[in-house]
Amino acid sequence: MLIFDADDTLWENNVIFERVIDEFTAWMAGPGTDRAAVRAVLDEIEAVNTRTLGYGSKMFLRSLGECVERLRGRAATAAERARITGWEAAFAGDRVELIPGVAETLAELAGRHELLLLTKGDQEEQQRKVTASGLTGHFRGVHIVPEKNVAAYEELTRGYGLAPERTWMIGNSPKSDILPARSAGLNAVFIPHDHTWVLEHEELDPGDEKVLRLGAFRELVRHF
Repeated sequence: MLIFDADDTLWENNVIFERVIDEFTAWMAGPGTDRAAVRAVLDEIEAVNTRTLGYGSKMFLRSLGECVERLRGRAATAAERARITGWEAAFAGDRVELIPGVAETLAELAGRHELLLLTKGDQEEQQRKVTASGLTGHFRGVHIVPEKNVAAYEELTRGYGLAPERTWMIGNSPKSDILPARSAGLNAVFIPHDHTWVLEHEELDPGDEKVLRLGAFRELVRHF
């Protein structure tokens, strides 16, 4: 069984957030507060908010508002709130940008393996992207969870009666895709993405022989 992450493994995602962050930090920067400092405050706020609000654009936009208030030392004005609301459009729509090689690689792999999709975040938002991708026909099941932790992988393994040693989790996030999957006894394929969210970064054990490292998604067909 091959289990696939979605955001930044099958389609572009975090680059959209980074474009908004780039505009936001330029807006917030000023005397005594450079863009790196703004970003550090935002990262801190998001790290806290993910624990109670989960993931996705709703949490992100709320975090922008909180960041404005912390940096300004006051409540956000109506104009500031309106500017943040204007960024909602960046996350709307019914299209996603597939990463090169994904469509044809999944089609080939589905011809010889069973595939699952496992993604985390807001149920409605993630389902919209899954549907827009046009890839659902390749997967035996699609699972959207609030957090991709060890328990989530263990539950998926039990639910499908999978043998962990013959199951592979494929993704770009050390924190959500590789480390918890390995802790649950699964093998993993790490495909780095240049724009992986900073809060998904973790160190991987370079000596772990159960983690396959690839440079591009299309390389999967040479191994599975």
